[in-house]
Amino acid sequence: MSDIVIRMTRTLPVLLLSAAALFAQPQAPAPMLLWSAGAPGALGNDDADKPSITPYIVSGERATGTAVIVCPGGGYLHLSMEKEGSDVAHWWNSLGVTAFVLKYRLGPRYRHPVELGDAQRAIRTVRARAAEFGVKADRVGLMGFSAGGHLTATAGTHFDAGKADAADAIDRAGSRPDFLVLGYAVISFTQYAHKGSLQALLGDNPDPKLVENLSNELQVTAQTPPTFLFHTNADTTVPAENSVMFYMALRKAGVPAEMHIYEHGPHGMGLAPTDEALSSWPARLADWVRGRGLLK
Repeated sequence: MSDIVIRMTRTLPVLLLSAAALFAQPQAPAPMLLWSAGAPGALGNDDADKPSITPYIVSGERATGTAVIVCPGGGYLHLSMEKEGSDVAHWWNSLGVTAFVLKYRLGPRYRHPVELGDAQRAIRTVRARAAEFGVKADRVGLMGFSAGGHLTATAGTHFDAGKADAADAIDRAGSRPDFLVLGYAVISFTQYAHKGSLQALLGDNPDPKLVENLSNELQVTAQTPPTFLFHTNADTTVPAENSVMFYMALRKAGVPAEMHIYEHGPHGMGLAPTDEALSSWPARLADWVRGRGLLK
């Protein structure tokens, strides 16, 4: 009996270590600063002053060559980095898509155009370093939720081709996303504005011309990227009219678009894993990107 006890005592730590290794979560990827020498307009040297992207890379045979930069929401005051960030990145990875979660600077410490500049820098970075990341420079999409959706729609309607003579190779890359995904997004700062996002981004008394310029349903052109939108009719925080107005503007401009408005569901549901109906939106998005040839 004592021999059995001794053997079990010696074996138990090994078994426990093996079990721990089996169920251990993979280490989260490290964020990459968008400006290694400090972001332009930075007001300090804290983490909140350092915009970054966290890469979730797909390599090998599973890689499709498509990349998506994910902009979490949070009313331009905080960031939902898991539910609307890393969780979504892992979902993209399941499709063979490399994802990057953007940590952009926030109000009221930072105002427009700082947030837009961070998003544009993220797009330029992924495009300029596409070969390093194993993606295609013409397959860089942008996805955003809530206020992150406003940032996404802003980047999709305010972009440039890059500066060909820039000393920084990243600045030579264009900032136009190749496609947009908008989840219960803030779009307009007019009739259906989310006043908290408006105030955090532009302050208490913004210039009316700037408010109009950042009401993105008014800025859609034929060059706006193809867009997938989803929302819920029950959203009382950001009314579904935001998505409807952007969709109608896309139709008028002849831009390919698809929209899904679910009857039920709260604002900020992310992947909605506990809602049998609402959790189908990722499958609809997968169908859309597949139909556009982005999963080949």
